[in-house]
Amino acid sequence: MNKALDLQQIFTWLLADGMVEKANVKANFAQAQGILKNTVGSMHPLCAVAHCKLVSALPPHKHLTLDALTEWLAGHAKLPFYRIDPLKIDFTRVADVMSASYAARFNILPVELTMDTLVVATADPFALEWEAEIAKISRRAIRRVIANPLDIAQYTSQFFSLAKSIKKANKSNAQDLAMRSNFEQLVELGKSNRQVDANDQHVINIVDWLWQYAFEQRASDIHLEPKRDMGTIRFRIDGVLHQVYQVPAVVMIAMTARIKLLGRMDVIEKRRPQDGRIKTRTAGGQEIELRLSTLPTAFGEKLVMRIFDPEVVVKTLPELGFPDDDAARWDALTNRPHGIILVTGPTGSGKTTTLYTTLKALATSEVNVCTVEDPIEMVEASFNQMQVQPGIDLSFADGVRALMRQDPDIIMVGEIRDLATAEMAIQAALTGHLVLSTLHTNDAPSAVMRLLELGVPHYLLEATLIGIMAQRLVRTLCPDCKSPDGEIADDVWRGLVGNWALPKPASIYRPVGCPECRQTGYRGRTGIYELLTVTEAFSQQVQEETDIAALRRQSIADGMKPLRIAGAHKIIEGVTSAEEVLKVTAALV
Repeated sequence: MNKALDLQQIFTWLLADGMVEKANVKANFAQAQGILKNTVGSMHPLCAVAHCKLVSALPPHKHLTLDALTEWLAGHAKLPFYRIDPLKIDFTRVADVMSASYAARFNILPVELTMDTLVVATADPFALEWEAEIAKISRRAIRRVIANPLDIAQYTSQFFSLAKSIKKANKSNAQDLAMRSNFEQLVELGKSNRQVDANDQHVINIVDWLWQYAFEQRASDIHLEPKRDMGTIRFRIDGVLHQVYQVPAVVMIAMTARIKLLGRMDVIEKRRPQDGRIKTRTAGGQEIELRLSTLPTAFGEKLVMRIFDPEVVVKTLPELGFPDDDAARWDALTNRPHGIILVTGPTGSGKTTTLYTTLKALATSEVNVCTVEDPIEMVEASFNQMQVQPGIDLSFADGVRALMRQDPDIIMVGEIRDLATAEMAIQAALTGHLVLSTLHTNDAPSAVMRLLELGVPHYLLEATLIGIMAQRLVRTLCPDCKSPDGEIADDVWRGLVGNWALPKPASIYRPVGCPECRQTGYRGRTGIYELLTVTEAFSQQVQEETDIAALRRQSIADGMKPLRIAGAHKIIEGVTSAEEVLKVTAALV
């Protein structure tokens, strides 16, 4: 059999496999035929069937979506079902196997290439006229897999277009690369043609695609890492780095130059770190802000782009993961007229998101909210934001001192790093302002010890400190594939809750992995929080020779739930897994 699929075949096979009722076949076929006739351009017959929104006659009677139909077709044809994952495909290699026009003509897409085998995705399992020709050209055995026809069409267009852009960009710089062979020359690579590189249409296409693809994959950071021969592109998704692609070194230099140009950074300067920002839009028109940071490395500039989604700032505290009781206590703290509130945790634990969300709720027309940051994480119209400028001696302390003369109600200090900044924050709190800031400590009580180590007198902390919150981000289980895992082992539960009187759940959930979560079992992240409200009893414990154990005991007596207990509650609720909580809170043991 060597012929393309048609509607008649599909409905005959669906009926034979019991997927549709015999009484409805005629009406369903007519509906699908009408969809095909009324479509401008060509449409795969599976897509027409999917548009009918049929329900399977077999239990559990799921909707026959295009993915479900494709998987069924793969089973009927006795071929593997393949979900195309762009993160796992080296498009520059597979695009060498055939031309874009050839792939589009037969609706096929090379997806894997080894020394002996070429894996080709197709949506027509019995149209084989291309197979012998490609096997001869590639000198490899052909293995066919069945994939979603819309995915094949979309990625055929993307992959071949990008591969062409990368080849053209690489070719235009190949001569420049050949002229530089030793280490010193590699560092200088790309200076002579930097404007041509940055504005080359092929480079523009690659950068635009990179951003849109990162937005689609829910990436929080994009890493461009230069190596000796090839540059590596990686995305951080749900806190985990994934390698996306490798591109020629000169192409990465051109990409970096293009992004620096858009971020209003010094394109020529490659010897020192630089910061910048870009505002762009997703394919759907949503505004996205990118914060740029460059770092000189052995083989060129490493560039990291942090992606800020403005929608995060308009989330409520429960949407960030706050339990109702902690959200109420946090609201009570942040509505106090004066005092210092600290948010602690390592880099990437969501401190800035929590502060921005809080300030956004507080920044009404009657309130003057001012921030001093290094750098400004996200530009927000409802705040008055100041950037720290070490080059002109504008430090955090100088910024707070200047803001004090700006009639503020609430001041946010990006980070308390030294005694001068801590003293200015305390001065602001003593003169009737609410001050929010961050510290890098493992848990909430340790923030007091950190401030005492900086040299802040204990009596000033007693007078100004009103609350401390430590936080972490844990990955949430994918709702599409998480599975009940029975009862958690006693030793694992004891390791989590210690002596805390928290009953063991009857059942927990475990990650499984599905196409929606990239086979990781997790999709998205949520916060776990440890909120310490400073009471009179806690203040009395803050002395010059403060004992951290005594501070922890008192904070728990005052109602603070430790981070691991907050994580245990997320396990009980089925939000995350025990392994994830243990991994994220390992430093607290």
